[in-house]
Amino acid sequence: MDANFHVAHEALGFAYTQTGRHGEGVSEFEKAIALSGGSPVIVAELRHAYALSGRRAEAQAGLDELKELSKQAFVLPYHIAAIHTGLGERDQAFEWLEKAYQEHYGGLAYVNVEPKFDSLRADPRFTDLVRRIGLAP
Repeated sequence: MDANFHVAHEALGFAYTQTGRHGEGVSEFEKAIALSGGSPVIVAELRHAYALSGRRAEAQAGLDELKELSKQAFVLPYHIAAIHTGLGERDQAFEWLEKAYQEHYGGLAYVNVEPKFDSLRADPRFTDLVRRIGLAP
């Protein structure tokens, strides 16, 4: 109803990205960033969508920016892990998921159902993380 509501564009970005429509997801995340004034969470989502859409250089540049920013301000390790996952960098993704775990990030409660981490599920490190979080049956 409101074309300037950034959350709607962010939600569309998620939906498009999760259904393999990465280019459309990128477009929606870019709109959401512009409308939100540069939300770091949406920027991280955009970088993940870049990675999935094959725009590796842009994803990597954003990843480098977030890591640099994390030295001065709080950046959710969870989002950095998601970008690494999108880039196919499993070891780095687990390193950042572990940081999220060590920092008691509440969003890890969704790691077991978060589509961004589907490619990690078969890895024993994922099973261990889920167990330590308390999500394993």
